[in-house]
Amino acid sequence: MKCPFCGLDNTRVIDSRPADDNSSIRRRRLCDECGKRFTTYERVEIMPLTVIKKDKTREPYDRSKIISGILRACHKRPISVEQIEQMVNQIENELFNLEYKEIESKQIGEVVMEHLKTLEQVAYVRFASVYREFKDVGTFMNELKKMLDSGENIQK
Repeated sequence: MKCPFCGLDNTRVIDSRPADDNSSIRRRRLCDECGKRFTTYERVEIMPLTVIKKDKTREPYDRSKIISGILRACHKRPISVEQIEQMVNQIENELFNLEYKEIESKQIGEVVMEHLKTLEQVAYVRFASVYREFKDVGTFMNELKKMLDSGENIQK
């Protein structure tokens, strides 16, 4: 494993433990060259998943795209990185348990929104506004109205 600080591959594992919901292993590593410590995660590689985009192009599934979308939606909200990681793990488990070889980006977005709705409603509305491409304030208000009508409390 290359050290992210000095770039040399002279590192060793100093601690290993299960991470999240036992679906990955967290490893603390030490670089023998520069002496800095860093963390890596080891996950089981599941069958490759291809994402079908809106324009019908296909690309390999990329976990970092889900994380970046969620991070943008959760910007300046009281949500920890650990909560986001846990949610992304749950989303991935849900997606991979479908056992599809290909999945539409729309389906991924819907799963992400369901998880965000239960985690933090402001983040949910932010994500939905980009994902559903709200064209005007009326569309945005309709989404808020749906949340209010379903009896969910909007957090401030």
